[in-house]
Amino acid sequence: MGLEISACEKVKNAVTAAAAVLLLLGFASTAFADHYAIVITGAAGGEAYAQKYDKWRLSFVTTLREKFHYPDDHLVVLADADSAGVLKATRENVRRVLGDLRKRATKDDQILVLLIGHGTSLDGEDAKFNLVGPDMTAGQWAELLNPIPGRLVFVDTTAASFAFMHKVAGRGRVVLTATDSDAQQFETALAEFLIKAFDDPAADLDKDGRVSVLEAFTYASAGVRHWYEERGELPTERPLLDDNGDGIGREADNPGPDGPLARITYLEPEATPADAALAALLNRRAELEADLEELKARRSSMSPAQYDAQVEKILLDLARLSQQIRPKS
Repeated sequence: MGLEISACEKVKNAVTAAAAVLLLLGFASTAFADHYAIVITGAAGGEAYAQKYDKWRLSFVTTLREKFHYPDDHLVVLADADSAGVLKATRENVRRVLGDLRKRATKDDQILVLLIGHGTSLDGEDAKFNLVGPDMTAGQWAELLNPIPGRLVFVDTTAASFAFMHKVAGRGRVVLTATDSDAQQFETALAEFLIKAFDDPAADLDKDGRVSVLEAFTYASAGVRHWYEERGELPTERPLLDDNGDGIGREADNPGPDGPLARITYLEPEATPADAALAALLNRRAELEADLEELKARRSSMSPAQYDAQVEKILLDLARLSQQIRPKS
């Protein structure tokens, strides 16, 4: 072979060069047109639970409104009882809210759904989140969520929530559950630590000034583990994260293909540029970044040549976009 360079080596050289260009040009963040959030505390089932769930809900809603600046028309809150700015957490209201969002959201938007409360397993194949009145199963939630465009961040912090992972998971979605099996049906602590993550600088592991969904999951998982250790109890919940769409998920400390998409997903919206052309370029860059992370997650199922070719194309497209973005920024 001598000094001959193989086709594979040429691809790798091109990928390396493109990556270097991206570093120089500021290959960085995801941008979405709008961020929506639906925060739900379901039927409490007792005063002690109601006080705890209300505290968590109010804390998280305050973070979304005051720290992340979600406008009122992009944040919907449902609870055990209705009040000013809060809808009752009934099946009819959930259906109406998700139906309205289906009409409003676009493919460039990001939608967060956070469930806090009680969950129940249904024969291991499905589960339900306890609402006021008739409940909804994981399958019914999936039917309502599937038509909504955009990136979905779905978090079920309840007992027996694992069924929601394999029902809701899909391409371009980040799904978190408090449990890794239908047998885990005891009260969970995940919500407390996940909510804290978005207001605690310690959760910002890469020190970039923002907390990604992956960082929040890692922080909350450690909090849950310590919570049980301090009480000398065996854990009855094991939080999982899935973002490659296979509905299996992984724990924070375990290796696996899930995590790349959650790493570049933030609840905090970025400021929308006044320049419409720049906004379009940033959204296209966000799409390509997400494609790159998903491709990395699928690497083990592809041949080296296929993987290198697709990575090269995405990185070169990103480099071209960054060259267009830089003069406008």
